[in-house]
Amino acid sequence: MIDRVALVVPCYNEERRLDVEAFLRGTRGTAGGRALDLVFVDDGSKDGTRAVLESVQRRAPARVHVIAYAKNQGKAEAVRRGILHALTLSPAAVGFWDADLATPLGELTSFVAVLEARGAIDIVMGSRVQLMGRHIARNPWRHYSGRLFATAASTVLGLPVYDTQCGAKLFRVTPLLPSIFAMPFVARWIFDVEILARFLSTDRRGPEHVASSLYELPLDEWIDVQGSKLRTQDFARAALDLARIRATYPMKA
Repeated sequence: MIDRVALVVPCYNEERRLDVEAFLRGTRGTAGGRALDLVFVDDGSKDGTRAVLESVQRRAPARVHVIAYAKNQGKAEAVRRGILHALTLSPAAVGFWDADLATPLGELTSFVAVLEARGAIDIVMGSRVQLMGRHIARNPWRHYSGRLFATAASTVLGLPVYDTQCGAKLFRVTPLLPSIFAMPFVARWIFDVEILARFLSTDRRGPEHVASSLYELPLDEWIDVQGSKLRTQDFARAALDLARIRATYPMKA
């Protein structure tokens, strides 16, 4: 039974994009009636993000936690430190969610349902698959470049992953999980891929177990929100990160 969920929400200059009311509704039952803690990480924002987050915390002090850094650490480090803090809240599942809610918070119910229905699943990843009956609105250029990157990431990992970069992921809390987030990531841009690489290189049960514990959940809705900080040159940086991941983590045969 997944009775408590903790979500990390990394924030950098999100003052104008943060949907405060949507997050507050989430603390009142988005996880299917289960307790939901939100861990906001203000990653050195230069606007009024911290003040907004503190106002959210005041409205739901039992469920909203705010971590603030004076200097920008990067999304990877913000998520990593946020997850470590979330684990201290004793949840049954932890995850991270993009602050712009491109993936609506209501989708979390489906993520939790997968963990409850499938005891062998430890990782649920949102997947932006454009299927009939679903509303996936992506910039075409980002979609096709993302498909190329996903192919490269799958090759490096040795896993047929469709979408490594969706900013909605949930992990079952297991004895192995804290070690996955214990050390800073070598990848600044594609730490999502590095998380999977860490599972593959550290889980003693081998890559077949990791593959069988991973579930990609096609989202009902995902909307490319204006104001994304992704730039064209970041794809070149992602390629370098992919090379670092391959060199750093020995994938078990």
